[in-house]
Amino acid sequence: MKTKISPGTVHELPEDLKQILSSDIEVNSYWEKLTPLARNEWICWIEDAKKPETRQRRIDRTQNEL
Repeated sequence: MKTKISPGTVHELPEDLKQILSSDIEVNSYWEKLTPLARNEWICWIEDAKKPETRQRRIDRTQNEL
């Protein structure tokens, strides 16, 4: 069964975030409860990272905070 992962309003869902959302049912459940605009803000914040380690920290933080 494929997990539903809703996108944001403007930004496409990056693969690294998509992997987290598809592998963690609880995090995915919270993601789906967010508004499209709120999802877009998370995606934009992750995409805005300049360094790979910053991006990974932001993905980890997203997972923890959801």
